[in-house]
Order: sequence, then structure tokens, then C-alpha cells
Amino acid sequence: MPQRKRPAKANKPKQTKSQIAKKLAATDRSLVELANERARLVQQLADANKNADDDSLIEMAGNTQSMEKLIQYSDGPLSETCVRAVLRELVSGSRDLIRPLRVAFLGPKYSFSYLATLERFGECVEFEPVTSIAAVFEEIERGNSQFGLVPIENSTDGRITDTLHMFASKPQRICGEVQLRIHHNLLANCSREEIKEVHSKPQALSQCRSWLNKHLPHVPQARWLETSSTTAAAETASKRKGAAAIASQPAGDHYGLTLLAGSIEDNPDNITRFAVIGNHELAPTGNDKTSLMFELAHEPGALADAMNLFKRNQLNLTWIESFPMRGATNEYVFFVELEGHQADSNVAKAVANLQKKAQRLTILGSYPKSEPTN
Repeated sequence: MPQRKRPAKANKPKQTKSQIAKKLAATDRSLVELANERARLVQQLADANKNADDDSLIEMAGNTQSMEKLIQYSDGPLSETCVRAVLRELVSGSRDLIRPLRVAFLGPKYSFSYLATLERFGECVEFEPVTSIAAVFEEIERGNSQFGLVPIENSTDGRITDTLHMFASKPQRICGEVQLRIHHNLLANCSREEIKEVHSKPQALSQCRSWLNKHLPHVPQARWLETSSTTAAAETASKRKGAAAIASQPAGDHYGLTLLAGSIEDNPDNITRFAVIGNHELAPTGNDKTSLMFELAHEPGALADAMNLFKRNQLNLTWIESFPMRGATNEYVFFVELEGHQADSNVAKAVANLQKKAQRLTILGSYPKSEPTN
């Protein structure tokens, strides 16, 4: 039997430029209306839960986990980075309507700590740049800021000593993390050939050492000049003839510098992990981490016995760090990060058993896992 031919689909009439422009304008208006409707719903939810604690009220505006789930519904053409940024700012603005937040970080603005803070909290917070990691902890301790961001480790340079020292001496709760891909950029107001000196933080200069030697051989390492921050380097480069900076692109934009080369870090997987600190406790999400800090008796097998507790409870360790105790010879405090929430039965059991062996044990916090972001 001959196969019947399907009727050809009628071609939709092609829209005119004017029609597309009108539809675009109507869509933009709808987006603004929907954004404000979302904010009103968050306000209504907060009003209906007036007896909720601050943590619950903050979560009502939205959180990282809910954003990641929403991103899965996006099938393009917008990138995940773009969709995440839009959702982040919607949450940030809605949260500000019910509980304005102040967040401390190692400043100044446009530093990588600032970019991590922006990634986690969005624009609608009061940014509090401070001059040291210790000052971030003090902001939380005094109640001046609800949250703080401190770098805890870098994939190239390892642990951040100042942060671990503060946790060891004045511990604060960890209630989140940000994994930020660190992209260093060569910025200046001159050509590469005219560069006479390169300014940046010691860590940034170290992380770009091979690139600088290869691409700026005429600038000796003696003219790699250290600054207090990458932002300070960008400011210096904007004022000095023949000076270049290694800094973030936003820092370059702020000071009117030209991008001469982007992503010049020697390690393409250069990631800094930041801990979000604050007096906040988060409920389990099913995809969490828990951070512990403990001290053990200085005797043979003490650490091996402690590690065996995690194995027996089938807990995967994602980070372990030993840190020398100041004022004590051959004495260490140990930092451990494991998969799971402190409310999980196997985590709770391991912690209870570790408590019996440790001279000191602090649960720094449980918080959702994060993925590296640009």
C-alpha cells in the first residue's frame, strides 16, 4: 500500500522587526512585574512567620540549593552563569526587604574576597571591607556584621594560615562556602612592551610566575612589586606610567585600565575556597558538609585512632589539615571536613566518639556543598 503523504506544515508568517521589538518590550515589562511579585510573596511569607528566627527569615527569600534546582529548568540560550546571576540578585533584593544584611570581607572592593561575597550574597547587602582576616572574625564576634567571608584554602598555594589561626584561637561558625575560580589579568594603561614594573599581591605574583617570565622577560623579578591587595595594584597602575597590575577584571574596569592579557594564572584550575562565617545554623539539605576542629593528646596512634572513627561510620573526608598550636612545641590542632550534616546519625555518632578521644572538639558548622563558580 502506498504511504500517504503528510500534509505540509504551513509556514508561520515571519515576524517583522517592529513586531519583535513590541514583543520584547512586553516581555521586559512582564519580567519586572514578576520580579516584584516574587518580592511581595517573600514579604507575605515573612509576615505570616513573624515568630520565625532570623535564620528562617533569611532562608525564606531563597538559598543556594533552591537556585541550583531552578537552574536545571533552564534550557538556554542563556548560560548557567547568567541565569544564576539573575536568580542571585532576585534573592538578594527580596532578602533585603525582610532582613537587611551586613557582610564583612577582606577588602577593599573588587578584591577576590569581594567577588566571592558578591557571588554568595548579591548586590543588595551592606558590604563591609576590612583590612585583615582577623577583623572579619571580630566583626562577627561584636555583632557588627551578620556574615563574613574568609579565604580558607587555595588550590595552588594551599591553606590560608591567618584564617586557620583565627579558627583555632577565636572560632566562629561556618554556615556556607564559596568556591571561586581565580582568574588573574594583566592590566595597564600602556602596551606590554612599555611595562617597566608589575604590581600585585604576593600570592597573585606567585600564581602567575611562569606566565610573567615567559611573556614579560624584559621586566625582571626585582620589578615585581608587592601590594596589599590586587585592587591596590590596579589603583597604582592607573596612576603610574609604565606600571601594570595583576588583578580582577572588575578592578581594571573600576580604574579604567586596559586588559592586556586575561587568565594568566599558571594553574588553569586555580580555585580559592571561602568560608562563610556567622552565627547561623542550617537545616540538612541532603548534600552537605560538616567542618570539625579538634586537638588530640600527643601520643602514638592518637591521630590514626581518630581517623578510624570516620572510616567506621562510612564518612568521606574531603579536607584534612594540621595546624601548629602557637605557644606549644609539636602540638597541633586538626581541621577536618566531611560529607554529611551534623544532624545525620552517622556524623553524630562519629562526633560523639571523637569527643571521648579529643582534648578539645569544636563543630565549626554544617552547610550545603558548593560548586566552583567563575
